[in-house]
Amino acid sequence: MAKPAHAPTPRWKELLMRFAAPAAALAAVLAITASVGQGADHVTDPRAAALVAEGRTALATGDVERAVDAFEAALTVDPAATAIYVELGQAARANGLQGKAIRYYRAALEREPGNLAALTGEGQALLEKGAVEKARRNLARLQSVCGANCAETQALAAAIARGPQPRVLTAEAVMPDAVVTQKN
Repeated sequence: MAKPAHAPTPRWKELLMRFAAPAAALAAVLAITASVGQGADHVTDPRAAALVAEGRTALATGDVERAVDAFEAALTVDPAATAIYVELGQAARANGLQGKAIRYYRAALEREPGNLAALTGEGQALLEKGAVEKARRNLARLQSVCGANCAETQALAAAIARGPQPRVLTAEAVMPDAVVTQKN
């Protein structure tokens, strides 16, 4: 008994051949979209962008409270902007609130797991809290995402090499408020 000249192909092979090209194109589009999302400067609403610029200026001049107010207002205007969470994290670090900064960076990372600025900021905040091993984990994530030569990886590596900085306590922070009583 002779076999037919053209044997039918199994159904799965037919489906694979039919959808391979569109699947590859979709994968390429998703990869490009994901890489575009790596930037921490995406703010879609122009009002929010103006508030972010105001906050950055205030942070650069040392007015942390005004910067936080501007960033929070920007977040109200554009709650989908991951960059604002990163900016709030930087302001919290400048204010000495590393725990709060870590929460902001993690919120950014929930939205964009590969956000380089959030990974770096969280690593630096962890280091400032004394969590060196956790900061090293962030460094490893950065190295896997952007390599050893990207600016974010080098910045966190340099901070880890310096080590956690000792906290400086003022006398006011250690001493209780003085209560003066007068006896006659």
